[in-house]
Amino acid sequence: MYGILFCFGALFAAGAYFILADFLKLPTFAATRAVIQAGRTDRQKTKNFDAVVLELSSHLSKFVHLDKYKRRKTEATLKSAGILMTPETFTAKALVKAGLAALGIIPALFIFPILCPIFVFLAITLYFKEMISADEALKKKRDQIELELPRFVSTIAQQLKASRDVLSILEKYRQTAGGHMRSELDITIADMQSGNLETALVRFESRLGSAMLSDVVRGLISVIRGDNGVAFFELLAHDFKQFEIQRLKLLAIKQPGKIRKYSFYMLACFLLMYLGILFFEIINAFNGLF
Repeated sequence: MYGILFCFGALFAAGAYFILADFLKLPTFAATRAVIQAGRTDRQKTKNFDAVVLELSSHLSKFVHLDKYKRRKTEATLKSAGILMTPETFTAKALVKAGLAALGIIPALFIFPILCPIFVFLAITLYFKEMISADEALKKKRDQIELELPRFVSTIAQQLKASRDVLSILEKYRQTAGGHMRSELDITIADMQSGNLETALVRFESRLGSAMLSDVVRGLISVIRGDNGVAFFELLAHDFKQFEIQRLKLLAIKQPGKIRKYSFYMLACFLLMYLGILFFEIINAFNGLF
């Protein structure tokens, strides 16, 4: 009886949704997928689930209210991470994913009630994971740009010996820059061409919040104001090179630890296999005795 009522309620809700969506002229999932795909900076295909979540999030965002500080901070993080979404929609997206995970409690109550705490834990985990996803994306972007800064600084030091045009130096480096660095340089160059050079560089620094990039921007601003800058960038290139070597050493140190972890997994699998065989042999031996 409960299963029939559940199926009836689900089908009735789905039919009512489609009727109301047609009456209110809501966009289809295909249109929503196209909008998401057009706004993505990566090449991954948009799934139907993402379209459903965004559709629900856009409606729920009308009821999400953030204070000025949190909204401004979230908006800056989303913009820097390249996520084309309002802070309210981003927060609503986390709530929607957590709510969808929590819906698993309903069938669990009728089938296996002991699974309900697992769905509650999953919903809470998804919520906090989605809320920090923008910070993680920004950190990944910042790390990729910082990996490229030694080559960037070395190029600037060489270019300053022949030209002091900062805008021209950035335009030339942009042609060989990496993906994240190129997108940031595109924004910075367009900002420099349409406004003040120093202001554009300060915005470039504030978008990422990197201490290494702050040193580079400070040197470029000093060049714009008339300083030589060659000795500064040569010294900065040396420091960044040492930092890159240290980072590579740390990565090399971590590799044996990762391999060791999988070695323990393999050892545990072998032990379970042999112990399982030994356990079954012991059981068979006891059956023969009695």
